[in-house]
Amino acid sequence: MTDRAPIPRLPRALDLLAFGFGSGRSPKAPGTAGSALAVLWFAAFASFPLPLYIGWVVVAALAGIVICGEAAKQMGVHDHPGIVWDEFVGQWIALVPLVPLMTWDLHHVLAVLLGFALFRLFDIWKPWPVRWADRRVHGGLGIMLDDLIAGVMAAVVLWLLLPLLPATEPGWFGIPR
Repeated sequence: MTDRAPIPRLPRALDLLAFGFGSGRSPKAPGTAGSALAVLWFAAFASFPLPLYIGWVVVAALAGIVICGEAAKQMGVHDHPGIVWDEFVGQWIALVPLVPLMTWDLHHVLAVLLGFALFRLFDIWKPWPVRWADRRVHGGLGIMLDDLIAGVMAAVVLWLLLPLLPATEPGWFGIPR
């Protein structure tokens, strides 16, 4: 990650996507702001059938290589902290274990929060191989790859921890549908 560089004007669509619909412009913790907004988008995508959800994430990841690479190139930096499309995709990967299960009861709301926390932990802490990807792979792929790996790591840990979360009846916070 580089020091907070000024954000030049980018073409509108590139700016909108690279900066995560404005969340990357947060003066504090833009990556966390981007991940939080990605969780809200997840709420819209969580009802997709799993193959469609995974297809959406793959398309978003491939597009992200171009989006993040072009934004960084136009800004003249490797990975500006405000470029958060990679956090969006990494967060969506972290939440994959929840897609076939979503009922929006307390159990799953806690699971979404845990998935958010796990992704942020791996993205910030950068254990191997996240750190390796962050330091060795450059361009749009490099910007995306460390977050994709952090998302996979978070998804695996979330999947392992799901049985330990308290269970409730189906519905919003245990309220019957």
